[in-house]
Amino acid sequence: MENTNIKQTFFKYVTHNVLGMIGLSCYILADTFFIARGVGANGLTALNLAIPIYSFIHGTGLMIGMGGATRFAISKSKTVFTQAFYYVLIMASIFVSIGILLSGGLANLLGANADTYQMATTYLQVILCFSPMFMLNNLVICFVRNDDNPKLAMNAMLIGSFSNIILDYVFVFPLKMGMFGAALATGIAPIISLLILSMHFIKKRNSFQLYRLRPQPRTYLDISLIGVSSLVTELSSGIVIIVFNSIILRIKGNLGVAAYGIIANIALVVISIFIGIAQGVQPILSKNYGEQNKQNVKKVLNYGIVTVVTFALIIYGFFFLFSEPIVGVFNKEHDRELARIAVQGLRIYFTSFLFAGINILCCTYFSSIDKLRNAFIISILRGFIFIIPLAMILSSMYGMIGVWLTMTLTEFLVLILTVVLLKNINRRN
Repeated sequence: MENTNIKQTFFKYVTHNVLGMIGLSCYILADTFFIARGVGANGLTALNLAIPIYSFIHGTGLMIGMGGATRFAISKSKTVFTQAFYYVLIMASIFVSIGILLSGGLANLLGANADTYQMATTYLQVILCFSPMFMLNNLVICFVRNDDNPKLAMNAMLIGSFSNIILDYVFVFPLKMGMFGAALATGIAPIISLLILSMHFIKKRNSFQLYRLRPQPRTYLDISLIGVSSLVTELSSGIVIIVFNSIILRIKGNLGVAAYGIIANIALVVISIFIGIAQGVQPILSKNYGEQNKQNVKKVLNYGIVTVVTFALIIYGFFFLFSEPIVGVFNKEHDRELARIAVQGLRIYFTSFLFAGINILCCTYFSSIDKLRNAFIISILRGFIFIIPLAMILSSMYGMIGVWLTMTLTEFLVLILTVVLLKNINRRN
């Protein structure tokens, strides 16, 4: 990664990873579309109640994958992948046990009622039982990307996503499998993605592999510390959905939660673009940081910020102009109140992405250069500390408009701190 090639390298990694992450995020968006059309508003509500658990599974896989792959890129340790693999197996066994034994109680805890309990329980059970596949997929994608093969990582994510869309259609409509079919399609998709990723090993392009080693809890801690910001980013989206669901149920009932379900699931795809940019620059940042090439590190961060801001402006303009037809795609019953709530929400909620994109990028930047405390501060503030009290305060003052404004105000406040942390880093360098 010479200075003259750093821009080309940046666009190669970011382009591949953004496309791949959009594909990965479409796992749930596809479920949203097919459940909305094939099951109806109650199915959409049940899905939205269950999504935080998917976010937690996905986030745990990303924490281990990003943490392990970042350490691999900086230190070139050959044992990191094996320890990360063990870590995934331990965490996945916990999720599977919860899925088999506690899905019903979990659905109740998440707010399911008589109309949504069975559908939410079914979706949770299937997703939790397939958690090993989701987590292994995230782990291998992160390592393959850091092993100089971002194109294969992208292809695996895209093919997995397309297979999910096809299987969603087949299971929900011709086979009429409802919520179970949608969840099953989502669970099969990472298996297909892993089959694509296996080409990295078959063609012997890999510089990492499994070794016979004893588990090392100290390595798990190191992986967790590096990757925790990825977990908090994903987990926070789940926590936000839980908090918002609770508040919206009180203000607008199941119809309001269904409207928020549309917004939340579209938002997951948009956020995946910013996560894709951030994860795309991570291998470049980590390698150049490990080689003490501070000039390239600064260049990559600047390219990332420009890219994030550009995407954010384009995305907001698109969703502002086309919010009504977009909502209409998910509104099977053509419910006017559902459409009104969702359109208003899209136009306000999506103003947050300009600030959120920069925060996500800078959080990954700090993790990639071993400034773990800074990354953790940003992720915890935007994921929990600011957003939960703001949601309660603003919703009590302004109702649904207050709910939609919460994300924007949270991300703006966090951005102020992010700028301060960046200036401190630049001053020391």
